[in-house]
Amino acid sequence: MDIRVTGYAHPDAQRLVAEVQQEYVRRYGDPDATPVDPAEFDPPNGLFAVVYDDGGSPVGTGAWRARDGGETGLADGDAELKRMYTVPSARGRGLARRMLRFLEDEARRAGRLRVVLETGTEQPEALALYASEGYLPTEKFGLYREHPLSVCLAKPLTAGPPSGGGAEIAADWSETAV
Repeated sequence: MDIRVTGYAHPDAQRLVAEVQQEYVRRYGDPDATPVDPAEFDPPNGLFAVVYDDGGSPVGTGAWRARDGGETGLADGDAELKRMYTVPSARGRGLARRMLRFLEDEARRAGRLRVVLETGTEQPEALALYASEGYLPTEKFGLYREHPLSVCLAKPLTAGPPSGGGAEIAADWSETAV
């Protein structure tokens, strides 16, 4: 497995974002309408990564963007997790967990203090992953804060050693979109 920082506009990222949007349609009836500006995922205020399998095929995504106070449920120093997705054929191999830890480590390195995310009740596998990694319910934020299926979670990013990944994860900064 290889995690590469690609940027939001990378063709592999765009294909997998389209797939995750179809997953939302299947589970909730509509794609995620949360406003997203691709520039929000450019370092140092964000990051968009694609995970590739051993054969070099893109099999998942994950991203974070800086979100500071000014909106209900958000605080200065927050990193919002976005577009966590693993293709169905690659699920069950721990790729999402490794991506999550990679994103947490990168957000911590960028000086972020807490990771927040919005998911939903129709994604039980995501809820289980986040719970197992220490995420707890937090005040709802964002476009879906009033939606009954919305679940918002948060986890403080404590100082200390990275949560995992380290040498086995290669971040290819040369392909970061500008």
